[in-house]
Amino acid sequence: MTGELARVAVVTGGTTGIGLEIARFLLRSGYRVAVFSQSRDHVLAAEATLAEEFGSENIFARTADIANHQAITAFFGELTAIWTAPTILVCNAGISPKGINGAVPFTGIGLDEWNEVISINLTGAMLCCQAVVQGMVEGGFGRIVLVGSVAARGRPKIAGTSYVASKAALSGLARALIEPYSSHGITVNLVAPGRIITGMSGSANSPSNLAAIERIPSRRFGKPEEVAALVAFLVGESSGFINGATIDINGGEFVAP
Repeated sequence: MTGELARVAVVTGGTTGIGLEIARFLLRSGYRVAVFSQSRDHVLAAEATLAEEFGSENIFARTADIANHQAITAFFGELTAIWTAPTILVCNAGISPKGINGAVPFTGIGLDEWNEVISINLTGAMLCCQAVVQGMVEGGFGRIVLVGSVAARGRPKIAGTSYVASKAALSGLARALIEPYSSHGITVNLVAPGRIITGMSGSANSPSNLAAIERIPSRRFGKPEEVAALVAFLVGESSGFINGATIDINGGEFVAP
């Protein structure tokens, strides 16, 4: 870890759920970690928790709208001024709208829902990638990990169309970044979690989750720390030849043909 101790990692959606566990895992591995969220309460809670565990000097937490170009520019500008340009970016932020009866049927999706999901799950990732790649090029090192979903790998069982489309598009974003940036020591990979029990996925005993577990060959749900461990491996210096990969972490729910 000698070369990595001073590295700065940004985890979008890093204040709750999988993102918070990724932030915790990277801090434990010796990185300084920056997180942001639209929710001030989430930011303050995550900042307090992580600072208590790892020291406030290793945490940079701000309230920012991931879909707002100016907000993202300001966040990365302040981060770079206070610490240094990040060499690790984990694009984890995402939303998956549900109604009382689950995801809205395709014909019932309104433009407001569609635009919000695309702006957060896809456009936000693009804006963050734009904000960091030049610094990575100049430093000759970079790791970008996009967090997709098993829902975008096969036939979606629970997620709505907006979510599935946004997560599927992340794989296209990853492919588009490979050619122009790989020769500069930058890798771009995508991880596709299956059913991981977090606040977004709901109770393990909900009807949709009980049905989901029957589709998972491992016969259990995933844990946020398992996703975090995978991400931590991918952003390390020893993972430089893993590039352009989609790595499934879903207990066997999706098996490529």
